[in-house]
Amino acid sequence: MDTLHTLAASYYAHAQSVFLQTFDAESRLFYLYLVTSLLFAWVLWHRARAANRDTGSFLRFLFPTRVWSNPSAWLDVRYFFFHQLLGNFAMLGVSLAATVFVFQLLTGFDGLQDITSATVLQGWQGAALAIAFMTVSFVVSDFTAFFLHFLQHKIPLLWQFHKVHHSAEVMHPLSNFREHPIDELAYHLGIGATYGLVVALSVLTIGYVPDIPLILGVPIFVFLFNVAGYSLRHSHIWLRWPGRWSMVFPSPAHHQVHHSSHPDHLDKNFAFFFPIWDVIFGCYIMPEDNRDVKFGVTEKDRGHELNSCVKLYVLPFRDAWRLLTRKRPKAPAQDPATPG
Repeated sequence: MDTLHTLAASYYAHAQSVFLQTFDAESRLFYLYLVTSLLFAWVLWHRARAANRDTGSFLRFLFPTRVWSNPSAWLDVRYFFFHQLLGNFAMLGVSLAATVFVFQLLTGFDGLQDITSATVLQGWQGAALAIAFMTVSFVVSDFTAFFLHFLQHKIPLLWQFHKVHHSAEVMHPLSNFREHPIDELAYHLGIGATYGLVVALSVLTIGYVPDIPLILGVPIFVFLFNVAGYSLRHSHIWLRWPGRWSMVFPSPAHHQVHHSSHPDHLDKNFAFFFPIWDVIFGCYIMPEDNRDVKFGVTEKDRGHELNSCVKLYVLPFRDAWRLLTRKRPKAPAQDPATPG
């Protein structure tokens, strides 16, 4: 009974947090991130009007009929609550468990609490170490996410689950949450494990884990990323940084191109925070405008089947099973008279 009571209390706290995300700085839907995205959108709308482009009112610019008349937009709204209240709850603690496991494996300590008796540096030295630790952990975690994302596109079995996220035919901020639990499990385990590696190396080299600089309880890099128009990444509003800046800083356009089913855009722009990964590995592309950007998966991926919350969960397992059990065509028998 105690276990059931604890589980029920945990679920109640989780469900409550789902409906209060606009007040949580750790959520992508935090009101400040939404407000800054609205400001970026207003600037783009104002420029379009100055160029005599017919955009209508600002409200129409934000909520065009072509988006909200598409059933995919409303599926994302339903799936947000469905997935957040079910699949996301199952993911609680997975990332931390992976971090603790790798940390214990590398250090031999019993847990993250038992890490050091070293003197924590103060002043400019302590600040420098904190910034260095934040930068290293952020770069390592982001490369891990980039690499996992790359594998999700290149390994057919993983793609069966990742295509859920790409099946949205139109996008708005809640489309960000159209993810399959298997996808999220991969990210939680991968990023949690590599963060455990960074924490362990920090303890083994300097004797402690520096505090990461925070803004509103969020690591400063993550906060800056979110206020830089993050909510427009999953939207119809095209915002790209000028020139080569788009190779350095992540723009909403960078991720929108990744969601495009245009042949030139397939398997491009995998990076989350640092587009430089795409540049280094030859998968970066940034068109001048979004005229060729069309969201959704290609016809061979049967994205039209993913049209309900239950199907978004279930059909990837079906497709993965079909892939695993698919009979490969037998090689033609060789003519005995044929040499070799």
